[in-house]
Amino acid sequence: MPISTYVPHHPDHEVDAAHGYIQATVDAIADLGVPVSRAWLDPKGPVDATIVLDTQALVWDEWNGWRQGAYVSGQQGTRTVLGDAAPLGGGLLPVPARLARAVAHATLLPAWPRRRAGARDGLFDGLRGY
Repeated sequence: MPISTYVPHHPDHEVDAAHGYIQATVDAIADLGVPVSRAWLDPKGPVDATIVLDTQALVWDEWNGWRQGAYVSGQQGTRTVLGDAAPLGGGLLPVPARLARAVAHATLLPAWPRRRAGARDGLFDGLRGY
């Protein structure tokens, strides 16, 4: 049973730019029947977010995209620690429904190169689309 599928807004404007995308991803995962315990936006440098799925968690960040592993610890304002984390692929902003299907069916998306810190590549424009 989900505790909360609402992703709280973050007080930092740059971090909160990811809110819509992360909320859309949480909704897509929950819509497929995967229990979402909680989710939050994390500190910047890089901007990242966490979605906890019982004993597993997904972490997204602006440099690497999504990774999944055993949830060890974390909360809004601190970095999430995952055990045996593995990249999910699909680029920095895979479509939430596509990522949700990969999570629900335990599959990977195509690998994607790491984004450089400070890149001016339109990522935040893409985030604002959500």
